[in-house]
Amino acid sequence: MTVPGIDRPSLVAWMGRNLPDAGEPLSVSLIPGGRSNLTYLVEARDRRLVLRRPPLGHVLPTAHDMRREFRVISALAPTPVPVPGPVAFCADEDVLGAPFYLMEHVPGVAVRTREELGEHTPEQARRLSERLAEVLAAIHAVDYREVGLAGFGRPEGYLARQLDRWGQQWERSKTAESPEYDRLVGRLRERLPAESAGTLVHGDYRLDNTLITMGELEIAAVVDWEMSTLGDPLADLGLTLTYWHDAGDDERAGIPVAGDVTVAPGFMNAAEFASHYIKASGRDISDLGFYVAFGNFKLAVIVEGIHARFRQGKTVGEGFDRIGSAVPTLIARAHRMLDQH
Repeated sequence: MTVPGIDRPSLVAWMGRNLPDAGEPLSVSLIPGGRSNLTYLVEARDRRLVLRRPPLGHVLPTAHDMRREFRVISALAPTPVPVPGPVAFCADEDVLGAPFYLMEHVPGVAVRTREELGEHTPEQARRLSERLAEVLAAIHAVDYREVGLAGFGRPEGYLARQLDRWGQQWERSKTAESPEYDRLVGRLRERLPAESAGTLVHGDYRLDNTLITMGELEIAAVVDWEMSTLGDPLADLGLTLTYWHDAGDDERAGIPVAGDVTVAPGFMNAAEFASHYIKASGRDISDLGFYVAFGNFKLAVIVEGIHARFRQGKTVGEGFDRIGSAVPTLIARAHRMLDQH
């Protein structure tokens, strides 16, 4: 069976040369649900591994850097932040047509919907949302110099560079002009906060970028580190809250990203999540409204890029036929956050 993005004979040969202890890969299957980099389960003779590679087309500069993603999980492996164990990195594009890496398989589920969460008590759901805030605080507490990530990014001027970078991504990916997007960029530039102490940031932190052990509902690993860097930790929090779906937020229900799991009984709402993050991290979030607006801006650009790849027929996954309609909604939500704060 042909698997998109995988040349099985080439992968078998590469693993034979570089990972002889794993044994020959017996099967490779696409793990569904990803909307950017592609993730595969590799069933080898002696172990289960996970392979990550960039999407099949429309790859923007710096957007799908496998080496960076492998570097950060390697650095975090000995820290309190739960990550899959790093196994091997391949820079040779002749193997699969793009760089890729292998990591240990972590038993767990990326939960996006209430149905995927399955049977649970409200107490378990609340504890899971608390743990999500605590793990985010743990990421931001890592001494990035001590773990070998000095030079992984430039904390100074992070938000201004992010605004420019995502603006450039928008120009490369946009499928239509948007005066409201242009107005939003201007408002964000005028409101950029003062510099904060730089930390490691995940860049796309949300519940379905973690693997959950079902039953006890514990976070087994944080995954999808493709946008990680050094920067402003509150940008991570703002994006997490952008993804958060509070019960009764019908507009948010129309954005097909990150699902509706946080409306399940017991989950904290967005304000409670932010408060628990403060408790775990000790950080001042008095300008949180800006960061949530910035999160909506960033997600709008990401979604527009996914929409562009779908229109070109160069991506793999479900739900892409509806995702483009979320872009103007996210832009409008960003404007409202700036209006209210």
